[in-house]
Amino acid sequence: MTTQPTKADKFTFGLWTVGWQARDPFGAATRPALDPVETAHKLAELGAYGLTFHDDDLIPFGSDDAAREGHIARFRKALDETGLVVPMATTNLFEQPVFKDGGFTNNDRDIRRYALRKVIRNIDLAAELGAETYVMWGGREGSEYDGVKDVRAALDRYREGIDTLAQYVIDRGYNIRFALEPKPNEPRGDILLPTVGHALAFIESLEHSEMVGLNPEVGHEQMAGLNFVHGIAQALWHGKLFHIDLNGQRGIKYDQDLVFGHGDLINAFFLVDLLEFGGVDGARAYEGPRHFDYKPSRTEDFDGVWASAAANMRTYLLLKERAAAYRADPEVAEALAAARVAGTRESTLAEGETYQGLLNDRSSFEDFDFEAAGARGSHFVRLNQLGIEHLLGAR
Repeated sequence: MTTQPTKADKFTFGLWTVGWQARDPFGAATRPALDPVETAHKLAELGAYGLTFHDDDLIPFGSDDAAREGHIARFRKALDETGLVVPMATTNLFEQPVFKDGGFTNNDRDIRRYALRKVIRNIDLAAELGAETYVMWGGREGSEYDGVKDVRAALDRYREGIDTLAQYVIDRGYNIRFALEPKPNEPRGDILLPTVGHALAFIESLEHSEMVGLNPEVGHEQMAGLNFVHGIAQALWHGKLFHIDLNGQRGIKYDQDLVFGHGDLINAFFLVDLLEFGGVDGARAYEGPRHFDYKPSRTEDFDGVWASAAANMRTYLLLKERAAAYRADPEVAEALAAARVAGTRESTLAEGETYQGLLNDRSSFEDFDFEAAGARGSHFVRLNQLGIEHLLGAR
């Protein structure tokens, strides 16, 4: 297997990732602004498949119509020249002062209406550029103080906003689905829909729930101390993994947005294994873009920016290579059998059996040797060690 990316790998980057100027709460920018056209050409050279954007990444906030059309024309020309696609777009409802209390759940009705218009305008552009997923990260939808937000009413407004946008997409005939991006905190003290589980529950309340799924991010789930592989598996189980953001995170702290794999490498290994080989008969479990939502370190110049972009793709491909070897190893197959991993795929009740059949089965309780079952080893450590040895290239 090669570690040179190809379009078939579906690696994508946001304009806001490589284009981050490296400002943080304690320091000014360490890099100048990056032209989206230059970004497109450079990422294409590195082997990327596509490019994503917030509206304000491409068109400076407050631009008039003429300036807006000029920015779009330049970007469209760069896409044509490079062959990059735009599989996803999103709206910036978090940076400008007007959104300091959120967009869809702002306490001010006029701001909520302005936010919806801003999103609709960018959905039109996303559809024009061929995007099929529209991500919604509610970074400012939340609060720092428990008494300032009627959370139940805010969730009503959140639902109202998404239902309105879904109906707009339906009426326009756009081939677009929405993907909610959970995050527990930062920039707000507490953000609504903080985890995969919260977002899945919320989606069930929507008028057009079939159009709305998830865009989970590695760092966002790990900031809450959660297992990202488990979260992705549950999103797949619900049929709601519409998009995915890959990066690195080292524990429960601020959102680090490291290069993919530069945090919890073992979890990253099993994530790639799930995405690439966790489907039926070892097929891909997820067919969408592998989107890198990271930030090049503040310490880097532009050479370091492009080296970090390449590192995301190379790390993913190296992990894919290691996961393929893990899957093909006969000793791993033996360890999987010893650990009874496939056992959960067998229904607990026989076909057609009800609880009455279970109650009538003495082997399930009265004659069950629970002491022998409790003494039996699970062989989980051996299986995990084999995974680590493959990850390290020792096998």
